Amino acid sequence: MITIPIEVSARHIHLSRPDFELLFGIGYHLALFKNISQTGQYAAMEKVILENGDKKIENIRIVGPERRETQIELSLTEARQLGLTIPLAVSGDIAQAAKLTIIGPQGQISKNCAIIAQRHIHASLKDAEKYHLHDGQIVSVECGTQRAVIFRQVVVRVRADFVWNLHLDTDEANAAGLQGGETGILII
Repeated sequence: MITIPIEVSARHIHLSRPDFELLFGIGYHLALFKNISQTGQYAAMEKVILENGDKKIENIRIVGPERRETQIELSLTEARQLGLTIPLAVSGDIAQAAKLTIIGPQGQISKNCAIIAQRHIHASLKDAEKYHLHDGQIVSVECGTQRAVIFRQVVVRVRADFVWNLHLDTDEANAAGLQGGETGILII
């Protein structure tokens, strides 16, 4: 039996440096709120507002460090709240991303960068070798709560600095009665 820690990934945004400077000003730097499970990544104190016409969601946390491309990760519920059809995509793939306006204290930008992140596993090279997994592999994970669910179509992401865990969005976690910190069972 292969167990995996479960992490619930709430709505957040990754910003490129140029977009960050448009929203917060040149020379501004993110302030650490807390470190998160993946090596070198953290939740920042700073937040932005997302807007689509007359609909908006406030308090969208920034996850650092800066990325090459700006990307917003929302749940299906949040996409509907904004009146949008947002594609399900592997994190980092924004080719079909939905357009949103991002509002910061110093400015705003509108761009195609919003996705619903495909549920996924982070695996280090060592974890991938140990469990005979490869990057892009599709697996399932059983979550044995009172609302037991088997999550299918879980994408394995492999990178040297990744920390072993399953990332679910808030809709997925709520459906299974998860809060984060539980463990699931990998089904290959």
